[in-house]
Amino acid sequence: MGFAISMRSDHPSAGIVRALWDVVQQFEDRPSMSLLGYPPHVTLAIYDGEVVEENEVRRALDEASRDIGALTLTFDAIRSFDGPPMVLWASPRPNVVLRKVHEAIHATIDPMSCRPHYRPGTWKPHCTLSTQVRSDRHEDALAYARNASSAFDVTFDAIECIYFPPIKSFDLRKLS
Repeated sequence: MGFAISMRSDHPSAGIVRALWDVVQQFEDRPSMSLLGYPPHVTLAIYDGEVVEENEVRRALDEASRDIGALTLTFDAIRSFDGPPMVLWASPRPNVVLRKVHEAIHATIDPMSCRPHYRPGTWKPHCTLSTQVRSDRHEDALAYARNASSAFDVTFDAIECIYFPPIKSFDLRKLS
């Protein structure tokens, strides 16, 4: 079992991400994100097993949520991670506050404990839209991503630690 720290959106603006989930599920056998049962989010760190103590996680959430309110990110592109399987994701514009939140977590918990793609210097902020693009739909998914050109805003109003799988909340800080 692993755990992740993420900024999540329970805000009405997250409806645009849910609508994108509905669109991109055409490239999957099953709708990966809506079946996840978790709100739209930006993952800040992922840890495998029991490499980090609960008190470290609580301290990281305290530091990451200190002096910040709900954070609105502007997403202006859909991109992909090649996989396998291919993943589609919404790319946010650079945001100083989001970077500070990420840095606060990794200043509290040793970055070497984190999965490599989420460590400082390698992390690409993103909001996942699809995790299971079928191999025979790669070209269609990439064409969709190239042609999706409208920017949209989503307000992230909580920072949370979850266990997975299955997803279970461990600790939550509301951002207002």
